[in-house]
Amino acid sequence: MSLFGEAAAVLLLGALILLVAWTPSRLERVPLSVPMLCLAIGAGLGVAYAGRVDVPALRRSEGIREWAEAVLLISLTGAGLKIDRPFGLRRWRLGWRLLLVGMPLTIASMAALGLAAGYPFPTALLLGAALAPTDPVLASEVQVGPPRSGPSGDARFGLTVEAALNDGLAFPFVSLAILLASGGPPEASWLGFHFLGKPLLGMGVGVLLGRGFGWLMLGRRGPARVPATSAGLVALGVALIAYGTADLARANGFVAVFCTAVAFRASCPDAEFHSAMTWFSGQVERLMVMVLIVLLGMAIGAGGLQGLTWADVALAAALFFVLRPLWGAVSLIGLSTPWRERAVMAFFGIRGVGALFYGLYAARQAGFEVSPRAWSLLGFTVAASILLHGALATPAMRWLERAARRRAAGQGRPCRE
Repeated sequence: MSLFGEAAAVLLLGALILLVAWTPSRLERVPLSVPMLCLAIGAGLGVAYAGRVDVPALRRSEGIREWAEAVLLISLTGAGLKIDRPFGLRRWRLGWRLLLVGMPLTIASMAALGLAAGYPFPTALLLGAALAPTDPVLASEVQVGPPRSGPSGDARFGLTVEAALNDGLAFPFVSLAILLASGGPPEASWLGFHFLGKPLLGMGVGVLLGRGFGWLMLGRRGPARVPATSAGLVALGVALIAYGTADLARANGFVAVFCTAVAFRASCPDAEFHSAMTWFSGQVERLMVMVLIVLLGMAIGAGGLQGLTWADVALAAALFFVLRPLWGAVSLIGLSTPWRERAVMAFFGIRGVGALFYGLYAARQAGFEVSPRAWSLLGFTVAASILLHGALATPAMRWLERAARRRAAGQGRPCRE
């Protein structure tokens, strides 16, 4: 028997599916999002059924961890397929700057503040690694549109690349926190492999698989061309194969999944098949992430933030209003990108499923304990991000669109005689 009874659980799931399907089109003009509604629904359920919600069990749940992992894989696949801009060190420099400059500085700063707030160093490092990355799932509102939807602007492109790759690149810091908690100092070979070898292996695995899938299914002489009606199954299969292959190769699986999708898209950029795959990925992702957010709301409503302190609230506020904007802006210094685009990229470091996944992952490792206080900080930060960034995402994107139209109109005016 489920928490609410079998019939009530089925009713709730059906209502959630309709909410995900119907609500987005009604919220395009208002500072409100479906995740915000789902968080409120979950919190209400948590309050109503507080005595029956086992918050510690939710925090240890292997099933929820695997669910979050699956959401990330589907989201990364969709992100890789949506990017129209060809891969290149210079063409993707916005993402590289945010990833290689902004994110490490945010992790280090957050870990230092966590240490000052009384967390043990391994836990402080875990919090920094979990809360620094921009989430590829909940950041979809500020990412690029579907394949071949036209120019999306630098801010959307930079945030898409950052969100798609930073969860994978943050994982070495999570592994380092777990290693430090076990009492063993990392060796140089361990650091080199986890921070450099695994991401590079993941990229290599992804590129090879993506090109192979592209030739197999979309190439003129490919032996296994697939009809568009099967695009959803292909998207799911490609993500799972890439992740499993990376795991066997001891590569970074999240990086491999994204790079597989990017290389697959590049194999035939104009194929309608990519749009069908993206549509399916988006539908499944939206439904799966809403289930997670309802569970997060339930945990919060049932007392999941009881370990939160004012120091933790200050940590979350510092992350939103100081650390992310500061280091994001620093990482973009020297670029010709309009200041509005850089401001949006610096501010919108949305927290979500990735942060929860890293907490769930660490909690399952021997020798590492994620304290109730740390869990409260993770849950509070994700919930606050859903509310803050969810309310501001639509106005911010419209602000950029208006500025882009004004620039385009100005460029089209004739010069004065």
